Amino acid sequence: MPVEMNPSQALLLWHAVTLAQVRQERSDLTLRQMAILLHIYLKPPPHTVRGLAAALGVTKPVITRALDTMGEMGLVERMRDERDRRNVVIRRTVSGALYLERLGDLIIAEGHRLDV
Repeated sequence: MPVEMNPSQALLLWHAVTLAQVRQERSDLTLRQMAILLHIYLKPPPHTVRGLAAALGVTKPVITRALDTMGEMGLVERMRDERDRRNVVIRRTVSGALYLERLGDLIIAEGHRLDV
């Protein structure tokens, strides 16, 4: 079901959500890290560093740095592909799924609060 809102409402919602995230005591992600994390969780696997770099239009080192941070946070795991040891496969984690579920709940709550 499509959500109807004008650009100002969309920006108000984005502002409210990002502000709520910053105010939480948890670590927050950069936009690039969030785009990578959402891609990993919303697009079907398998995910590799090379594939993520191509899909997001960034370099492999950009993906690697983001994955380092997200790995330390427990949001993703990296493993060598047993079929092709040159590839690193990115795997989802329970912590990552819960992080995004809470983010989805936060977006819904802020949307209701702002009545958009």
